[in-house]
Amino acid sequence: MPDDPRWPKTQETAERAHVAFGESGRPSGIDAFEELNARVRQLSLERRRLRRLLEAVVAISADMDTCAVLRHLVEAGTDLIGARYGALGVLGEDGEFTDLITTGVDAEPLLAEAGLPQSHGLLGHLISHAEPLRVDDIGADSRAVGFPSGHPVMTSLLGVPLTVRGVMYGNLYLADKEDGTPFTDTDETLLTALASAASVSIENARLYERLKRAAEQFQRRLLPVLPDLSPLRVEARYQPASDLLRLGGDWYDAFGLPDKTVLVVVGDVTGHDVEAAPQMGQIRNMLRVLAFDRCGPPGLIVNRLDRALTAFGDSTAATLLLARIEQRPDTGYVLHWTNAGHPPPLLVTADGAARCLAPEAHGIPVGVDPSVPRPDHTHPLPPGSTLLLYTDGLIERRDRDIDVGLRDLADHVAGLATAPLEQLCDALLGRPDAYDDDVALLALRVPRPPA
Repeated sequence: MPDDPRWPKTQETAERAHVAFGESGRPSGIDAFEELNARVRQLSLERRRLRRLLEAVVAISADMDTCAVLRHLVEAGTDLIGARYGALGVLGEDGEFTDLITTGVDAEPLLAEAGLPQSHGLLGHLISHAEPLRVDDIGADSRAVGFPSGHPVMTSLLGVPLTVRGVMYGNLYLADKEDGTPFTDTDETLLTALASAASVSIENARLYERLKRAAEQFQRRLLPVLPDLSPLRVEARYQPASDLLRLGGDWYDAFGLPDKTVLVVVGDVTGHDVEAAPQMGQIRNMLRVLAFDRCGPPGLIVNRLDRALTAFGDSTAATLLLARIEQRPDTGYVLHWTNAGHPPPLLVTADGAARCLAPEAHGIPVGVDPSVPRPDHTHPLPPGSTLLLYTDGLIERRDRDIDVGLRDLADHVAGLATAPLEQLCDALLGRPDAYDDDVALLALRVPRPPA
């Protein structure tokens, strides 16, 4: 085509054209390098997003609290896709919303004004179809209805269902990417993968909480309902460990004896496994039988318990504090107790003076060596005073010495010397931080003389 004006006239011109245009006629050279560089950047971006997806899945899977898992999921999805707003609507068995977890928007005033979202509009479509939903222009979509006043203006939407064992648990949806671009196929794939992985964590968290509730109910059923021991007042509490699912061996008991005295006990079976709670029940029942049979001093009762536990070869170790309260016409109420390797009792008088009753001589835990003597101790209980028995979970922390815990407990109880027993027990167990171990607590108050 020599007459074609587009045909190179010289060899030099032809070479320049070959450099500028490849055989296919497409740009080459600098343009090709820029295209390759863009592809490398895209691959690097996708690699980073996959890594963030894996990190998000690991973070979500590490928690066993359902609310925390859902919060992690919303925040991880918003960060992974680069969205301005994120929300997770939790559905009840009737298909209606029971909770809404958000990020990027303050949901409190919206919920206070309009309540939880209703199952219609775009959110209703997500519920009824159980498949990913992408909307580039929310305002132009006929399904976009039901936004309350004050709701942030949103342009685009990406929603994916959250299913647990084939049942829809809720919807995870994002709105408006930070860079202003529409949501892409890659965004949908990543968010769907995140929701799918999170559904396993949600199911695990729900099963864990269900098992934890069942274990706590089982533990509480083993503990007695305290009888009326008037004129003495008795109040008790049980608080399971906050961070672990464990059947503990902590217990308390209080009952009247045929000789008109009152017996109180708090104990802790060694270990936190499926055996600890039944063993606790056995020891508590054995103590009751031995106390009713002999009505002897606490040291004698615990010694008989120790021999009974070790007589069958498979001994159970436990710490306990057993106390008998009797009323004498001349001196008033008197405390007799023996300590088998347990934290000391705490006595607080009506004027707020608190002290631990910790004589040097005390016994070892039961189930270890029944030949070791069980010393008994005696101390008066002034009118209006409060006796506190407890397990070590009340005073022990991983980051402090037990003596510090005892002092803190004494200071706390001193300020509650005249408070009703219910209020005192609630205050002692009302810490904002978690308990490292189970806590059994029993408080006994001596009556004041008539005015």
